[in-house]
Amino acid sequence: MFPGQGSQRRGMLATVDPNLKNKVTELTGVNLEDTDQGYLDSVQIQLSILILQMDQVNQLRAENKQPDLVAGHSLGVFAAAYAAGVIRADDAIKVVAQRANLMQNAYPDGYGMGVIVGLLRKEVTQIVTDHFDEAHPVYVSNQNSQLQVTVSGNIVGIQTVLEKAKAQGAQKAKLLRVPVPSHSPLMRGVAKKLTEALSKVTLKAPNCIYLADYNGHATRDVKKIAYDLGNNLSYPVYWDVMMAIAQEYLTTVSVEFSPGHVMTNLLKAKAPDIKTITLADMAMDDAKFLLNKWA
Repeated sequence: MFPGQGSQRRGMLATVDPNLKNKVTELTGVNLEDTDQGYLDSVQIQLSILILQMDQVNQLRAENKQPDLVAGHSLGVFAAAYAAGVIRADDAIKVVAQRANLMQNAYPDGYGMGVIVGLLRKEVTQIVTDHFDEAHPVYVSNQNSQLQVTVSGNIVGIQTVLEKAKAQGAQKAKLLRVPVPSHSPLMRGVAKKLTEALSKVTLKAPNCIYLADYNGHATRDVKKIAYDLGNNLSYPVYWDVMMAIAQEYLTTVSVEFSPGHVMTNLLKAKAPDIKTITLADMAMDDAKFLLNKWA
């Protein structure tokens, strides 16, 4: 499992292969800062998370560890595609840099995402519909679990929705550390340009099952994966559906790549029998030991 933006933190690149960091600079001109200030910038966030995850994939590959299924949440689809052998490291870096710049330039300020915990999607949808304002648009976006839904759009509009959600009994309703309105119709223009960029990249058939964000389905079709890489920004992420499908494949062990452990927490609540490894919370050697023991 490959998370997207939201759990980035200062110092998370400390142990990443310097060659990967240098590659980012060579290919994009971006010097990764790995600081609190740097992680206010979407380009810094996205490229840093990408190479952090690719570095961890590389370490597991060196031990001949290959996934049976991969699932990426939002930005995480690129590391998932890399882990599945679909996209080369250089191409992933260049495309993610373009993705981040397109997103940031489309909505440089005043937009973002929020999360609501404790209400059903239909309840959140009703709140968004009742309080929709063209000047401050908000859309229901990701379905992380049955009772965890995100909203995307204008910050003023999101704050209104969050306040109404709290009044309606939500356990939690807060802004996320995501500076763009991802996974909403507001990102269609960005998705179109990203799809054009990906059309020039050579993608290979995956060596494992790929769970797609845009519809939650499992696939081995490289065309469907290409569509997901380019267009998931304008669709909700159906993470809850993706994890249900992973269960159908009789998954016994999951690995959540850094940063954070949100995906593992969601999976434990849904499928407590699946053994979990969270790379953000343990040394790589410990993770390798557990994989050798469990997988």
